[in-house]
Amino acid sequence: MMKLQDQVAIITGASSGIGLAVAKRFINEGAKLGLLVRTEKDAEMLNETFGDKVIVTIGDVRNYSDNEKLVESTVNKFGKLDCFIGNAGIWDYMSAVNTTDAKLLESGYRELFDINLLGYVLGAKASLAALKESKGSMIFTASSSSYSLGGGGPLYVASKHAVLGFIRALAWESAPDIRVNGVAAGGTLTPLSGPSSLGLEDANLETSDGIEEMIGAMTPLKFASKPEDHAGIFALLASREDGKYMTGAVILSDGGIGLGMRPDQK
Repeated sequence: MMKLQDQVAIITGASSGIGLAVAKRFINEGAKLGLLVRTEKDAEMLNETFGDKVIVTIGDVRNYSDNEKLVESTVNKFGKLDCFIGNAGIWDYMSAVNTTDAKLLESGYRELFDINLLGYVLGAKASLAALKESKGSMIFTASSSSYSLGGGGPLYVASKHAVLGFIRALAWESAPDIRVNGVAAGGTLTPLSGPSSLGLEDANLETSDGIEEMIGAMTPLKFASKPEDHAGIFALLASREDGKYMTGAVILSDGGIGLGMRPDQK
């Protein structure tokens, strides 16, 4: 039996990486989706891939009006909203405080936190009324960097630590009407870009030289994950049956990276 039959979910950052993998899994589990992307090209790709099982909105997670439009178009098409998934994010490519110009640090901070945290806050706010009506849930993509070091520079790590706090505080605030959880993915081969303010908008984590080997070398399970390796956890948390007693939980899916390596593995 499909876990998400007749559910309606929203996913931000849905055109690639974990967002796209979650979209495919949710469709396979019987859900209908509202998807937020940045470009017309991405929207065309998703419409061609999923057809009438999705409605795609073009916008920016940093704009509340775009989040409102996403929720409204989804509810208008499918009649309700069961789950909001905040997923859009960027990486800082290990940018260091010590060697980065102060002006660039300021703009980089604002861009990272506006996308990685404010986008979640605004999406959550826009979806609250619909989710309260359906007694639904929210799921946010956190990171192994929400807990430990080594997965990014200080700005990225700080933004993902903030996501962890946001999930817990919002879960406490939203109970008992809405469950709020997260998935802390680590060491994943995705096309994450970096802040344009740091000149990294065209960077691509997935194709970075040696990235797969680097992740494998620092992970006890000895391999880099793919986006689909995490998608089932989102389905679990969204399920009204399997996830019904979970809120304020963030499930680590990081290959054990937070444990550190044994001496015989180094």
